Amino acid sequence: MQDVYADLAVEGTELGELVAGLSPEEWAAATPAASWTVRHQVAHLTYVSRLVRLAVSDAEAFEAETAQVREDFQSGMDAGLAEYAAEPVPGLLRRWAEEREAAEKGLAALERRDLVPWPAGPLPASVLAAVALAELFAHGQDIRDGLGRPRVLTDRIGHIVFLGTRTRDLAYRARGLRAPAEPFRFELTAPSGELWAFGPPEAGQRIAGPAEDFCLLVTRRRHRDDLALTAVGTEAGQWLDIAQSYIGPPGTGRAPQ
Repeated sequence: MQDVYADLAVEGTELGELVAGLSPEEWAAATPAASWTVRHQVAHLTYVSRLVRLAVSDAEAFEAETAQVREDFQSGMDAGLAEYAAEPVPGLLRRWAEEREAAEKGLAALERRDLVPWPAGPLPASVLAAVALAELFAHGQDIRDGLGRPRVLTDRIGHIVFLGTRTRDLAYRARGLRAPAEPFRFELTAPSGELWAFGPPEAGQRIAGPAEDFCLLVTRRRHRDDLALTAVGTEAGQWLDIAQSYIGPPGTGRAPQ
C-alpha cells in the first residue's frame, strides 16, 4: 500500500486548491450535511487538522483541547467548529493550510507504530493519518456534492478502505449494540482494478464491491441502496445498514436517491 503520510498531504493539497478558487456564492453553497455550507465543511477540516497537530506535538494541550469532546462528542466538535466558521474566508484558508501542514509534518516525523492520543483512545501514527485522510475524503465529498463537482479517485483511498475494515465494530458501539464474534471477509476493487482483500478467506460473512462505494458507505456519504456493494450473510447485510469508520454519533446518514 502507498505511503499514508504522502497520500494525506496530496489529498489535502488537492482539496485546498479546489476551495481556494471558489466564489463567495460557492463558499455559501449548501452541502448534504444539514445546515452546513462549504465554509462549515472547511472549518471542520481545519479543526480536525488542529487536533491532529496537537495530538502529535503536545499531548497535554491535546487533552485540554479535547476535554469537552470526550465529555460530549457532538457539542465539543461544534464548539471547535464555531471558532473557525466565524473566520473570513482568507483567514480560514490560511489557518487550514497552516494546521494541515503542521499536522502532516508532525505525523510524518513519527514511526508508523508510535502511539498518539485521540478522543477514542491512543492510535498508531499511521492509523491517525488514515483517520485524517478519511475526514478529507468525507468532507471533500460533501463539498463536491454541494458544488456539483465530480471527483477522480485513485488508489489513495486504500487507506480509508483499510480503516473501514479495521473499524467494523465502531458501528455497533455507536448504537449500543454487541458486535458479532464472527469475522467478516472484505473483497473490494480498487480504482486501478486491483483486488483488495481483508479478513479470513473462509469467513461466512462477506462484503464485496467497488472500493469507492465502500469508502462512501463507511463515511456515511451514501445510502447502501445507492452503492454496488453486496453482502453474504445476515450479519454482513445488517452491517451495511449501520457501517461507520469514525467515532461519535452516527446521525441520520444519507437518504437513498
